[in-house]
Amino acid sequence: MIEYMNTIDPTHRNHATDFADFITASPSSYHAAHEVARRLEEGGFALVRETGKWPREAGKYYLLRDGAVVAWIVPDGGSARQARIVGSHTDSPTLKIKPSGSYYSPDGWGQIAVETYGGLLLNSWLDREIGFAGRVVDRQGKTHLVRTDAIARIPQLAIHLDRQINSDGLKLDPQTHMQPVWTLSEGECVLDEIARQAGLGGSEEIHGFDVVAYTTQEPQFLGAHKEFLAAGRQDNLSSVHAALVALLEAEPTGEDVLVFAAFDHEEIGSSTRSGAAGPLLADVLERISYALGLDRDGHYQFLAGSSCVSADAGHSVHPNYAQKHDPNTHPMLGAGTLLKLNANQRYASDAVGAALWARACQQAEVPTQEFVSNNSVPCGSTIGPITATRLGITTVDVGICLLSMHSAREMSHVSDHYWLSQALRAYYQGA
Repeated sequence: MIEYMNTIDPTHRNHATDFADFITASPSSYHAAHEVARRLEEGGFALVRETGKWPREAGKYYLLRDGAVVAWIVPDGGSARQARIVGSHTDSPTLKIKPSGSYYSPDGWGQIAVETYGGLLLNSWLDREIGFAGRVVDRQGKTHLVRTDAIARIPQLAIHLDRQINSDGLKLDPQTHMQPVWTLSEGECVLDEIARQAGLGGSEEIHGFDVVAYTTQEPQFLGAHKEFLAAGRQDNLSSVHAALVALLEAEPTGEDVLVFAAFDHEEIGSSTRSGAAGPLLADVLERISYALGLDRDGHYQFLAGSSCVSADAGHSVHPNYAQKHDPNTHPMLGAGTLLKLNANQRYASDAVGAALWARACQQAEVPTQEFVSNNSVPCGSTIGPITATRLGITTVDVGICLLSMHSAREMSHVSDHYWLSQALRAYYQGA
């Protein structure tokens, strides 16, 4: 029987509050990567530019590539011969502005043209105040981060015009029903608003953009003891934040290179230059090896001794749909970190990885539990199998439990966030 705390430990609360602030600062993958970079620099990490020389000295470093960030710590002495890696991703299912930007309906509604990004729950975006955030590139090739406040909404059809909705269910066409409204004024173009946010004169100065929707409602604690957190983008900023905190708190032992990778584009398959299926992590590890003075054979020895914890959110048992879950496995919010298992290797966990994670949780003195799918309800996947395939290293899939995954507003337990960060810290420190 799971024992739940009637009150939340102040340390857990403070960690979750910091996570809520991290979410607020990260409405897009590009903002998340820059917020990670800001915190890394505060923690003494130095920016490395991929076009420059790779640092050969022990120290703390990071690089940015689009909406991805990789950070690493090379211990003193130059004796490290393996890496401990935590992988995560900065993107979430959302709506992305199309090249046309905006248009007017025959009745005069100014609407924003969007397409779906990833496997979002369409209905969760209805009747919410929406802002847009991302990056634009100007005519000189300079990149600007942009973020609007609440400027749009996707209004749901009133029940008077769809009397059978509660009996027949809501059916949404992503092209017809998911275009936000944002103005009734003539001649408005949303790209002009985006340009103003970038400090540019108008849309004609934008030569490229990647801008997505986000819900502007702030993260909020709820529940009998405020033990739950409701917020968007917890899949997978929960893992990005936990891994970042773990890295910043880790005390290198001199035996391992510690690596934190937050990729982009996991929700659409990871096959991009900043995604886990691209060369980013492999390139970083190879350059680290050579900086340590290893030859090519030494690099492969380095990889053979390395491991990766793929951190991504998983599912809690849903109280209203318990039949969707495995009848003998009941992961719950507030019951600890999650080991994710799948016989078909949709998650990369195996016996070796499971034992690795058990040691980390035991050393950190945090509870852990397992997730396995109902055989009739196939699970999703993560960067774990991609990383294991690309690098050939032991990889284990973990995370925290969520309800309403891929909703515009997901739900988690305050303590799980802290426990995940502490388990990742223990892994970094040699568990």
